[in-house]
Amino acid sequence: MTGAFPDFTLNDKNLDQHKEKILKQIQENKQKINKLLKQDKKTYSNFVKPYQLMHVKLSFLFSPLSNLNYVKNSPKTQEIYSSLLPVLTEYYTQLGQDERIYRVFKEIYKNEKDYLNQEQKKVLQDTIRDFELSGVSLSPENREKVKNINIKLSQLQNLFAQNILNHTDRYEMVIEDTEDLKEIPQTELEKAKIVKNGKTVYRFTLHQPSYITFMTYCPNREKREQLYKAYVTRAPENEKVLEEILSLRYEKARLLGFNNYAELSLATKMAHSPQQVIDFLKNLAEKSKPQAEQEYSQLNSFAKKLGLEGDLQAYDFAYYSEKMKKEMFEFNDEDFRPYFEKNRVIRGLFGFLNRLFKLDFEEIDVPVWHPSVSVYHIYRKGKLIGRIYLDLESREGKRDGAWMDEWVVHHEDEKGRIINPVAFIVANFSPSSKDIPSLLRPYDVETLFHEMGHALHHLLSEVKEPFVSGISGVEWDAVEFPSQFLEKFAYEPSVLKTFAYHYKTDQPLPDEMIKKLKNSKNFLSALSMLRQIEFSLFDILIHLDKYRAEDVQKILDEVRKEVSVIKPPPYNKFQWSFSHIFAGGYAAGYYSYKWAEVLSADAYFMFVDNGIYNDEIAESFYSNILSRGGSMPAGELFRRFAGREPDINALLKLSGIKTGG
Repeated sequence: MTGAFPDFTLNDKNLDQHKEKILKQIQENKQKINKLLKQDKKTYSNFVKPYQLMHVKLSFLFSPLSNLNYVKNSPKTQEIYSSLLPVLTEYYTQLGQDERIYRVFKEIYKNEKDYLNQEQKKVLQDTIRDFELSGVSLSPENREKVKNINIKLSQLQNLFAQNILNHTDRYEMVIEDTEDLKEIPQTELEKAKIVKNGKTVYRFTLHQPSYITFMTYCPNREKREQLYKAYVTRAPENEKVLEEILSLRYEKARLLGFNNYAELSLATKMAHSPQQVIDFLKNLAEKSKPQAEQEYSQLNSFAKKLGLEGDLQAYDFAYYSEKMKKEMFEFNDEDFRPYFEKNRVIRGLFGFLNRLFKLDFEEIDVPVWHPSVSVYHIYRKGKLIGRIYLDLESREGKRDGAWMDEWVVHHEDEKGRIINPVAFIVANFSPSSKDIPSLLRPYDVETLFHEMGHALHHLLSEVKEPFVSGISGVEWDAVEFPSQFLEKFAYEPSVLKTFAYHYKTDQPLPDEMIKKLKNSKNFLSALSMLRQIEFSLFDILIHLDKYRAEDVQKILDEVRKEVSVIKPPPYNKFQWSFSHIFAGGYAAGYYSYKWAEVLSADAYFMFVDNGIYNDEIAESFYSNILSRGGSMPAGELFRRFAGREPDINALLKLSGIKTGG
């Protein structure tokens, strides 16, 4: 331990021992519950508070294991993680179905609701609702069914993710012909270079950023399609896995009294019904499609001018859009990368947060799982409030993508002490080498800002009750609000000027390039909007009934027909690797990105229109949004901050989508 914080000392060698700690904690929790239930007079302080804290203890032990499985995946982490999943799922399901605890929570709410504070009331309301969604009022037989479904689902979702990772790790495309590589940036080419049978060749994989680099810069269309096909047909065994997941979700929803899984999913979200979500998405699609069709037509004509035969296909998009962006804005992602050295970007982000929210960051030296990980303590007005781990570089055995995960939640313990929070931010930026540091693309900078927004929501909480602190208790379709809000400042000129310096010459990013970056932000934005709507609509629709794999494909085809402008080839099996909904928490909730973006766009304009560093607005955002966690409904917190309902037009305006209205 360093001060009040735990250190990360988990590795392959002590995983067995750590597993035993987790199993022991589960047993202790079970004994604790029996002890709590034997009390004569049960109150919030002697029952609900200790009930929350025993969950905190278990999460404290499991989170680092989960993190290690994602960032340093090995046969050992897979074995331990997979063996614990069913045990944990069974434990949480049994808890969620324990009528005795449910009755106590209801009794305490009835007796004490007039005396409890807002946080405590929200804990009781949310927990009573979650008990009911766990099947507490079902017959013993149906409760058992729900429990078994939950266990099976956790295993299948883990299998879905592992299948993708295994296929991604296995595949490689080795290029010998340098003609196919002539447009690939030198820094990326160096990273792809390997020696095979005494000959220098270039290896590309399905991992980010290798895949994106190849698709963006390889002039050989056949090779692009080859890599694209490998990417969109990864993990064919997931066809059966996703069918089973959908079947079990539907069965669980029906057992719990819902018509379908979409309704069950929305029971804990801001949106009230599947139809409301569908209407929201179709409204956005309708307003965005005319501009998207123009964007496609423009890109298609541009590609044909450069010699493309036939119409532009999905595997041509990154290549020609990069070229068109370069011509329109004299813009090339690679031109910016020397100005976005990872550590300097981090310092710039911290400096921005210092001006905006009065936060200070101090790098500390503590144990980490990989040498490229950096760790910081966060202070506000001289007070230590949290710790954050940044693991930002791509490597083998690390799951693709970027995310924030929590280790310790801000809360008050049984002795009245405030426990400070700890978070992880993980990404897959270009790795540093002996000669070249990690250099970020503009999109990577945006991603870092985005994940930091999630981390702030977790780390800046002032809520004392763990079940509604940080991102806990926040409706899923509002949880992206702070992250999307923060990412919008990544391209602000005044922010860029604090960190965009050439890593070799130390020269600042020229004003002309900053202008290009800002102007190009909404390049092909309507096409991008439709892509997200396609995923979101597909997700909600496949959860409206009990669908088989062939139905899923039909629904995807129909959604693409209605929404998409760039039609993927028939072999595209995007659903096989849609891990957000089949392995993450976004099932019947992928629309949340767009839903929350209405909130974030609206908030962003409040800052921009009144001067970014407006202390009054920043303090209101801090106190009403970032520090309140899930202690109140998100809609109410937004109204407290903005003084009104959110405006959908803010999102269209931010995306540069003109609706003619």
